[in-house]
Amino acid sequence: MFERSKRGEHALLIQPVRGGASAATADEDAAEEFTELARSAGATIAAVLTARSDKPSPSTFIGSGKLEEVKAAADATGADLILVNHALTPGQERNLEKALERRVLDRTGLILDIFAQRARSHEGKLQVELAQLKHIATRLVRGWTHLERQRGGSIGLRGPGETQLETDRRLLQKRVDQLQKRLEKVEVQHTQMRRARVRSELPRVALVGYTNAGKSTLFNAITGAEAYAADQLFATLDPTVRRVNLPGGGIVLADTVGFVRDLPHELVAAFRSTLSEAREADLLLHVIDAADPLRDERIAQVDEVLHEIGAGDIPQLLVYNKIDRIEGATARHDQPNEGRERVWLSARDRLGLDVLNDALAQLLDLQRIQGEIALPASAGRLRARLHALEAVREEHFEEGGWRLVLDLARADAEKLAAQPEGHLLEALLPPVAQDEWA
Repeated sequence: MFERSKRGEHALLIQPVRGGASAATADEDAAEEFTELARSAGATIAAVLTARSDKPSPSTFIGSGKLEEVKAAADATGADLILVNHALTPGQERNLEKALERRVLDRTGLILDIFAQRARSHEGKLQVELAQLKHIATRLVRGWTHLERQRGGSIGLRGPGETQLETDRRLLQKRVDQLQKRLEKVEVQHTQMRRARVRSELPRVALVGYTNAGKSTLFNAITGAEAYAADQLFATLDPTVRRVNLPGGGIVLADTVGFVRDLPHELVAAFRSTLSEAREADLLLHVIDAADPLRDERIAQVDEVLHEIGAGDIPQLLVYNKIDRIEGATARHDQPNEGRERVWLSARDRLGLDVLNDALAQLLDLQRIQGEIALPASAGRLRARLHALEAVREEHFEEGGWRLVLDLARADAEKLAAQPEGHLLEALLPPVAQDEWA
């Protein structure tokens, strides 16, 4: 067995390619994305080699001739890590490491490493660790000769004993069970929080989209929050939830983890709790990089993941972001295209946010109520609530009470109408609402 390098930051990339001109563009885009993934993980790119993947080798994935080429390139560039843009079996990974005498990481392992770096919340760290352990479970035999040693030999321990590999597997499974129990408790807490938001009757909106499409930048522009945003893949991992007051009323907006092609199944399973923000939303804002030449493919890839997590049937508003990178593009709201409306904007330049707000108000049926009411002196609590909602446009003191000119969201008016003293607002509500409160 070889001695693993402790560094592993000078990487040589292997990009599988298929035959035919039609696949060339897709392979080129996949190689560019994989390069960005490697850089996001902190690697320095030594070289990028292509390898035909029409008939992958069962033992090493790449053929013997390509294996020699990779070994020579790694020696020439000083690369101490080999990254393969494909899922490898444990046997293939182990055989490649033995032949190349370097650490080998497949696409799944690389994405897991990035997620491990980016997780900040307690739940996010637990989810990443769980996904990593499940991935490592089938790879315990790679390059560690100590795993073959027996524990038997001492007095009272003679006999077949237990190999170190079996011990490690048992301890790993124990840790997996612990993490799953802890995540179940966290999920219970999050479910209670989501139920509280449901009771508040605020519409729930979730930002989804391909990684680096600008979701966090848009989230900050809408909410005024300071969620981390950067021009890199998987810049943010943990979901962030904020209440937003739109012209027609309040909503709950959630920023979720970005998707990517061939998202590892380990991550989809581990992050099911986090992705529940998308599954339980009333509306999905599907953020798209408008300047991406492959944006239609990105949309299809995100839709595929949404169906996989059970959110494929939730209504979507397509938000084409980064129009600042398209010459002559302007903010606009397009009518439904194959069942989905489209808004064009630039979150970075805050261009088109008013267009997005209007589209949200229409899709979520956020309406406003305007009018004038008279409140007796005994309705001080209702008056205070109206002021707290910033619904009072004018106020005049009269004998025995006040006369208020109001402008408030219909949803807020209906909630207040169901409370004590709320009958004073019924005159402002449409006839259908009057019958409801009668």
